[in-house]
Amino acid sequence: MFDFSIFAQPETWISLLTLTFLEIVLGIDNIIFISIVASRLPREDQPRARTLGLLLALIFRVGLLLSISWIVKLKDPLFTISNFGVTGRDIILFAGGLFLLWKSTGEIHDKFEEADDTVEEKKAARGKGQFSQIILQIVLVDIVFSFDSILTAVGLAKEVLVMILAVILAMGIMLAFSQAVSDFVNRHQTLKMLALSFLIMIGMMLIAEGLHFHIPKGYVYFAMAFSLGVEALNLRLGRKSRLAAEARRLAREQQQADKSVEPNPPV
Repeated sequence: MFDFSIFAQPETWISLLTLTFLEIVLGIDNIIFISIVASRLPREDQPRARTLGLLLALIFRVGLLLSISWIVKLKDPLFTISNFGVTGRDIILFAGGLFLLWKSTGEIHDKFEEADDTVEEKKAARGKGQFSQIILQIVLVDIVFSFDSILTAVGLAKEVLVMILAVILAMGIMLAFSQAVSDFVNRHQTLKMLALSFLIMIGMMLIAEGLHFHIPKGYVYFAMAFSLGVEALNLRLGRKSRLAAEARRLAREQQQADKSVEPNPPV
């Protein structure tokens, strides 16, 4: 079924490395969404949800790659509305964009509602998330992101085997770093809000793509990289300010301790 002799050609390895890198870049937003949605579960269930979500995404993408002829047909119009040809890809992207908008906006709303909750109330809210519902949401988003990823793979590589290996390598790398990404996002609330804003932007981009308004992804990823750079500076400044405040507090405590042990002056 597969011709492994293609790996004797340097072009195959270049294509594999390039496609793997692009799959990782395109999968970052998927990891962020999975991390945010999985945070609704108890802490002990979150790794299982992330792993299962990424494995389902891998299975779905490999299945799509084995059905390339069907993927290509998704670009053919199913029906026409006022000279606007609606394809299967348009429907999937439009529905996926609406889902991302709905879910991201709801998460932002919940974050504002949780701001006034006590620690016990936050733990109780985290425990209310049902595992099956979270996995269903992850699967729905995986389907949307998988189509975008597979269409990119089809445009860059000619061999299905190269595409499958690139997807497997990318998923393996994302799975290895999913815990670190999830912990980092959940530990910094401002970064979590920024990630949700990214998902809203991606949702709008998917809706625009479904309506045949092409937005170069380079602009989107540049905006995301610039925002992350600014947020990284804010996090570093905040950490430096906290360290300085802690140093001042310790200095005051040391001064008070020194004053308390000073000998009384002679009368």
